[in-house]
Amino acid sequence: MRNWEKTSLLIALSIVLIVACAPRIAPLTATPTPAEPAILRVMTHDSFLVSEALIAQFEKENNVKLSFLPSGDTGAALNKAILSKNTPLADVFYGVDNTFLSRALDEALFEPYASPRLASIPTEFKLDAENRALPVDYGDVCINYDKAYFAENNLALPQSLEDLTDPAYKDLLVVENPATSSPGLAFLLATISHFGADGYLDYWQQLKDNGLVVVNDWETAYYTNFSGSSGHGPQPMVVSYASSPPAEVIFAENPLTDAPTASITAPGTCFRQIEFVGILAGTPQRALAEKFVDFMLSVPFQEDMPLQMFVYPVQPEAKLPEAFVKYAQLPQEPAALAPEDISTNRNAWIEAWTETVLR
Repeated sequence: MRNWEKTSLLIALSIVLIVACAPRIAPLTATPTPAEPAILRVMTHDSFLVSEALIAQFEKENNVKLSFLPSGDTGAALNKAILSKNTPLADVFYGVDNTFLSRALDEALFEPYASPRLASIPTEFKLDAENRALPVDYGDVCINYDKAYFAENNLALPQSLEDLTDPAYKDLLVVENPATSSPGLAFLLATISHFGADGYLDYWQQLKDNGLVVVNDWETAYYTNFSGSSGHGPQPMVVSYASSPPAEVIFAENPLTDAPTASITAPGTCFRQIEFVGILAGTPQRALAEKFVDFMLSVPFQEDMPLQMFVYPVQPEAKLPEAFVKYAQLPQEPAALAPEDISTNRNAWIEAWTETVLR
């Protein structure tokens, strides 16, 4: 073998050894970029509120950004959802209650979803057998009264709707117009439940003759007319919520050891409102929408609601805040009407009420 051939062979062998012994280097790959959060749009009424920490936790766990669309009171929000149902503005709708439920279902707004969390919710709250609208919370519209007024005037509390027509209570009750106010409508429905569609107008005429005061909205009724909140209003009884007394304590400027107001909860005097959530038909975010519904029915969300929206959780496992336990009275026999009856007759009932009470 010639010298140059030997040299070439040695060089070739050296290259093979170097390559064989060299550490293996993994091929360069791009670092994966986390997926951008999806957007889940949630249409609500204007009273919706939830703790920011809970929202942040849900967003982090599901790589999602929640976009809330407050859309007015319950009726206005539902109208907006119906008008836009062919091109939905949101993926989920929260806030339709039992006074508007049949209308929402008749409009085919929601897709059915049998959340596994429904199993622990009492049957009394499940008003849609197809699980298109799932119960989230409830609250009772009752007559609230000023404790001090009744004590100072040695006046017995009314124990029934009939008692309110007694001359002893003349000029003492303020209510909201059911055409413009959700609690006003709820109280009207309580009277229809109690007296029937043929008898409620006679009852309202008696209330009118006994000095009934009617205002357009809850804020005016509670903060201007009612003596129990402002201390200066002329009426010591107002249509409000069973959760109003604990709210008086929680939001008092000076610490209180007792609520200055309470609720009349005699059988049939309160009307129970139940609020629902539903997945809007046609959503492209069905899986995330299901997770959000499960989230609203979870114990952490249910325990957050009372101090955010002053409603009661439907989950029995959810613990109530101390103020609710100490200062709120829950009716044992609230008035009720079938959602389909309300849907069919609501407008006619309100129009007849308007003719009787306001004209």
